[in-house]
This record gives sequence, structure tokens and C-alpha cells, in this order.
Amino acid sequence: MAGHGPRRDTRGIVGARELFTRVRFRRRLPDPALRPFLEHYWLIDWELTEPYATHVVPHPSVNLVFRRYGDEPARGEVAGIGTELFTMKLEGRGRVCGVQFRPGGFRPFAPERPVSAWTGRRVPAGAPAGPLASLGADGGAAAVTAPESEDGRVAALDALLLRLAPGRADPRALRAMELAGRIRDDRTVRRVAELAAAEGVSVRSLQRLFADWVGVGPKWVILRYRLHDALERAEARSPAAAPDWAALAAELGYSDQAHLVRDFTAAVGVPPTVYTARTGA
Repeated sequence: MAGHGPRRDTRGIVGARELFTRVRFRRRLPDPALRPFLEHYWLIDWELTEPYATHVVPHPSVNLVFRRYGDEPARGEVAGIGTELFTMKLEGRGRVCGVQFRPGGFRPFAPERPVSAWTGRRVPAGAPAGPLASLGADGGAAAVTAPESEDGRVAALDALLLRLAPGRADPRALRAMELAGRIRDDRTVRRVAELAAAEGVSVRSLQRLFADWVGVGPKWVILRYRLHDALERAEARSPAAAPDWAALAAELGYSDQAHLVRDFTAAVGVPPTVYTARTGA
């Protein structure tokens, strides 16, 4: 599960090629003790002469995000799974240090409530009523964003999360992480009923597991990962080879091209043909 390095794909990032020309974006692996629960850390630095808006089709993951904009005080927040396109406006000078938990990997750090309680919400890190109240007043934002070096920020994130890390993962968390990982990596997983039958559980049991430990239902996870596949495919194409959307729809398990186009437009904000034209694909 830990892997040999952080992911290098652009899944979920809208206009990834343009984003990478404007900011420094890196992924780093956390301390080995944290890797069963975390996908990676993600670090962004920028110094812009004009504002720029970046957009992300959210993963089925909770994120812990620390921001420092210019000379303003650093802020941290727990970002539950976003159900709509996420937009962040960047301007001037700033940095973001983020923690992306594995689907199913957040609740071991905040076991009191199901992860669905935070879906669609953004809560200040360390808020008294939040999931990580033990982080204190600023949620650790100052310590995480202060180091100038990338290694220093990673070390600060490690130190913060190791204080919160569970001694042993709940078997249900491990199960949720395993199934969500299977959905992401196995393109043949297209129906919740088929997944439930293959795992020898009821659909209702699978839905309850995902609500409690991932934060959204398994059907949502399946559709979101397939949309990520479509978005990444559109981003990666060369200008002379626009995606064959009908073939891609069939490959991803959609009943027809129109269904994929509707889902893509709802998630990204524009139809796929408009998106590929804008990105130069």
C-alpha cells in the first residue's frame, strides 16, 4: 500500500499543464508510519503578477490544508470530500502544504464521527467542534508553513500527524481503503452490486462502510474515479489526437457517450469538447 513514491498523475486537476507553468507543485511521501493512511503530501508555492484560479475535481479523500498568503497569518483547515468543483484563487505570493488522506484513511485520526459528517464541509484545523480539535488554536498552520525548505515543511507535517496517528488501524478502515483502492485501480469495477457480490457482502453493508469510513457512497467513488480518468485522458492528448469520447465512454463503463458528456460537464463546468479545445488537446 505504501508504494515506492508519490503518484505522478494529474487526476482531478483541471488545466494541469497551465497550472504547472504558474506554480511549483510537488508531491512528497510522509513518514513510513503514516503511509498506510495517507496518499501523500502536496506542496504548492507561487509568486504571481496577476491572479490565477486553479480548479480541482475533488478526490474521494479528506484533505488537511495549511495556507500562507503573503504576510497574512497562516491558516489550516480540514477539507471534507468536496462534491462540487473546487476553485482556489491564487495571487501575489503564497504557499500551501496539504495532506491527502487515503479514502478511508482519515477516520483513524478522528474516530468520533463518521467521515460523512465532514463531507462538503471545510472546518478550521483545531476548531473545538472539529475533527482534529487536539491540534490547538491555529491547527499547526504556523509550524507547517514557516520552513523555507521543502524538507522542513514535510518534517513539520510528519511531526504533527505522528502525534495524532492511531496505534493500530481499525479493520473497517483497512477494508474501506482496500475497496476504494480497488475501485481506483481496477477499471472493470463499474457497478456497486457487482463489487458487493465479488466481496461477498450486501450492497447496503458496502454503502454503510463507505459512508462511515470514506465519506461518500461507493457509487459516487466509482463515478468520480472514472471522471478523473476521462479528465486525465483529455489533458494528456496531443493537439492532433483529440479523445474519441464514444470509445472512452465505453471503456469507462458508461452506457453511452451522452452520459459521460453530462457527467463531465457537471463535474468540470464545461463539455469535454470545450475543455479539450481550451487546453490545446
